Amino acid sequence: MCNQNCSSKTSSLFLTKARRIVQLGMLAVLGQWSFYGIFRCPFLVPFVNCQECPVITCWGRITSYFWGFWLLLPLSVILVGRAFCGWLCPGGFVNQMIGKLSFAKLRIRNRFLKYAPFGMAIGIAVVLILWLGLHNPRSMVPIRVGEFWGSIRLSFEHASPYWLIRTFVVLGMVAGGLLIANLWCRFACPTGGLLELFKGVALFRVFKTSTCNNCDACLRNCEMGTRPDEANCTNCGDCLKTCPVDAIKFGRKKQSNE
Repeated sequence: MCNQNCSSKTSSLFLTKARRIVQLGMLAVLGQWSFYGIFRCPFLVPFVNCQECPVITCWGRITSYFWGFWLLLPLSVILVGRAFCGWLCPGGFVNQMIGKLSFAKLRIRNRFLKYAPFGMAIGIAVVLILWLGLHNPRSMVPIRVGEFWGSIRLSFEHASPYWLIRTFVVLGMVAGGLLIANLWCRFACPTGGLLELFKGVALFRVFKTSTCNNCDACLRNCEMGTRPDEANCTNCGDCLKTCPVDAIKFGRKKQSNE
């Protein structure tokens, strides 16, 4: 029995380490993209008007010429649901690291936390209003300089109040992760909210079987404060070996297990 438990814990630890390595790799690849999106993109909604953007060094502008790149996100949803958030998103990784230091993990079940993820719907609505309703106005003059902090300083000096509000809201929500773990990812991120809407079509997912006894051991271990295949589950896999009755699986979810 001990050997089986030890083997399960070892497998779980290996999966978590593998995920961290992947996240670090994606941070190296997409980290600059996230930086430009927050601090240097002159539009209120980053990465949707890239071909009109004067910041020619932006990674988002470069990838905008390779339309096939953007197919990776919907394909990932079809295959593994919201796994992009748990495995590939550099912003998600940063928020998870901040969450390690947070005051409140909120890994419990209550009425407020049940409905709080709908805050992501507000994020989606705001993005749609700015992008489609207001045609995503350009609200910052991007001045190119060589140094990192100089670029950020000039961005804030030459931005409109609308750009400043957008940026401070995002940064404030990320910083709020010190109070509530993964505040941005769990309750506000419009990208996460969009993936949440469509993750139900995923071919492969982490899910609970009918043997689940609702002990919430998986919930207490989850960085996103959720349970398998429920709201905010990112298929990270950290919960696979936490269940005392082995009720958590990964793969095709059969009708009998729903």
